[in-house]
Amino acid sequence: MAASIFRVIDGGVATELSRHGMNLSDDLWSARVLIEAPEAIERVHTEYFLAGADIAVTASYQASYDGFAKRGLSAESTTAVLQRSVAIAQSARSRMLRARPGTVRELLVAASVGPFGAVLHDGSEYRGDYGLDENALVDFHRERFTVLADAGADLLACETIPSRIEAAALVRLLGERPDAKAWVTFSCRDGRHTSAGDSIAECARWLDGVPQVVAIGVNCVAPELVESLIHELGTGTMKPIVVYPNSGETWDAAARCWVGTADRFTAYVPRWLGAGASWIGGCCRTTPDDIRRVRADVDAFAAGAGPAPNPDVDIGPPRTTT
Repeated sequence: MAASIFRVIDGGVATELSRHGMNLSDDLWSARVLIEAPEAIERVHTEYFLAGADIAVTASYQASYDGFAKRGLSAESTTAVLQRSVAIAQSARSRMLRARPGTVRELLVAASVGPFGAVLHDGSEYRGDYGLDENALVDFHRERFTVLADAGADLLACETIPSRIEAAALVRLLGERPDAKAWVTFSCRDGRHTSAGDSIAECARWLDGVPQVVAIGVNCVAPELVESLIHELGTGTMKPIVVYPNSGETWDAAARCWVGTADRFTAYVPRWLGAGASWIGGCCRTTPDDIRRVRADVDAFAAGAGPAPNPDVDIGPPRTTT
């Protein structure tokens, strides 16, 4: 069994873009900034690397051919924007390595593949009630998935997936790119089920048998649900368990804002590590300061605990840019 490796994922890119003055109020969300101010995204990726992240997740979550077409972008321009999302993160990695030439951590770029619901911009990625079958979801995802899979990222982040049926569509597309690797993370309604009501343990058992899926977990869920979800995932997989929850606030799609009180998720990190998670980061409303704390907790746990609860899956060295 291979030695285990802990990895720290970045935090909320859109959160930091807003803090830097970017307007994210429309349906394209942070994908809009890929067109208007790509340098701002590179700055945020760099901040997260400097804070201790091992993995930068690209700003392509909300980017889609349909969404950009509504803004007048051609298919060719949309392809270029998707490719740019990966190149920006790779450039930030290079900046980090220049700033800290003694860095020994393996720094990776994960191309974000968001769910169909992200394009609808109505919060349905937290429900999964699209009314689409697997074939329709394959058709929706195919062009964007193919471009991102071929864009040079180290792996794909199939994230905030609300249902097994949408995950199955993405796994089908992953199979069309035999050299590609991905993690799959679900949005969840409680400590045992995806947003659509699928058993998270059963999803883990199924994905455990997909060689191209290198880690399985949850993201953009409330921090208080994560420990239970880790235990459920652990019954179904020996792959790394990845968790990157939000701050504890809830997205109000009608008001187009986050509501509720932030539950600083970093206080939970040692318990998540003890429960079996080995890839940990933050999602919406989390910051570089949060990731700095995650880095400290992960390093402390790794130093004192020896091998992690889950074996590492080799995803290969970071891809180099030309």
